[in-house]
Amino acid sequence: MSATPTRSSATLKYTLMRFGVFAACFVVLYTLVAFGLVPRGLGDSNGLWVLLLSIVVSAPLSYVLLRRQRDAMSAQIVERVDKAKNRLNANRAQEDHA
Repeated sequence: MSATPTRSSATLKYTLMRFGVFAACFVVLYTLVAFGLVPRGLGDSNGLWVLLLSIVVSAPLSYVLLRRQRDAMSAQIVERVDKAKNRLNANRAQEDHA
């Protein structure tokens, strides 16, 4: 039972850190747009423009900056899948003997 919180916390930690990178990009880009260093969106689309630009900028940053957390999360997911496969194979073997 103690393995479950660790598995969940790695996924949660990665997700929160990914959201943090996105939020930081959003704030920085919004500030740059407000000061006119980055072009504004057309008409009333400024918020949507900053949101889309933040997604585009935060994706490669997250890929590089969060590699360690992503690898840890991936390892835990692989471990969980392997355990499920082992249980399935054990159940199949048990049914074959019956």
